[in-house]
Amino acid sequence: MDNESVRIPEVVLVSSDGRNMPVLGMGTSASPLEGSDETKTAILQAIEIGHRHFDTATLYLTEEPLGEAIAEALSRGLIRSRDELFITSKLWCSDAHGDLVLPALKKSLRNLQLEYLDLYLIHWPVSSRSGTYEFPINKGDLLPMDFNSVWEAMQECQDLGLTKSIGVSNFSCKKLSDILAFAKIPPAVNQVEINPLWQQKKLREFCEAKGIVLTAYAPLGTRGTIWGSNRVMENEVLREIATAKGKSVAQVCLRWAFEQGVCVVLKSFNKGRMKENLEILNWTLSEEESRMIGDIPQSRGCRGEDYISEKGPIKTIEELWDGEI
Repeated sequence: MDNESVRIPEVVLVSSDGRNMPVLGMGTSASPLEGSDETKTAILQAIEIGHRHFDTATLYLTEEPLGEAIAEALSRGLIRSRDELFITSKLWCSDAHGDLVLPALKKSLRNLQLEYLDLYLIHWPVSSRSGTYEFPINKGDLLPMDFNSVWEAMQECQDLGLTKSIGVSNFSCKKLSDILAFAKIPPAVNQVEINPLWQQKKLREFCEAKGIVLTAYAPLGTRGTIWGSNRVMENEVLREIATAKGKSVAQVCLRWAFEQGVCVVLKSFNKGRMKENLEILNWTLSEEESRMIGDIPQSRGCRGEDYISEKGPIKTIEELWDGEI
């Protein structure tokens, strides 16, 4: 495949007046969390090889370098207008309060030097004490989210044209049902951990039935995160399929997600791997290979016991997502 001219397929976000989202996006989070010239350079390289969807967040500290890269891409003629790009950012927990959502989005837009986002997500289904931008979150700073007021503010952001679409991240079926019960504008997207070792079958079925697009983060596993492991890339089933196909394990993981109808946020600042990641669009997994992947024992990479702060462990991920918080 000629990556210099690759065109990435798109999916329609139904609650955003037909706005299309490229099914492959570039993530900009890093560990440790910090923006850098390296981030800006990588984004420009990604634009050159065909990426048009970029994922950032207040927490990542990469809104500013992404904004600088967009401005430079325009000045260099790599893109003709900002409208060619699909930009996602996220509302951090400490801003997940009804009166802080709009100011937080406006701050993100200033950081990005943009007039609007294409997608704005609630980063987690919990709130924390305002004014703090810590990760992990200290247990004492956790607060129950007022879903009604926060989602009403998210809807206002879309009504004002400051974002074309709104959605959520790390939401379970239960939490999505809570939002859907009163939402005038339903979530367009739910971004969660999905990979061959955490396939989220129940959530995929739920979101498909509700018209919510699922986007996968950690599609290659959680290496490089605070809870990181390399279990996905070292999985023997995936290695066997990759060898038989003459592909990399990463390509098998990404192709599997693509064939499940899941959008994917890729994270690599290496131009060679960026190109490799895009080379998943012109081949398929066989039925037997898909069955083999479907039979892989499941275990979440993002585990609650890994979220430890200096002041002690916070609630487990299961409690954050499905409990009474």
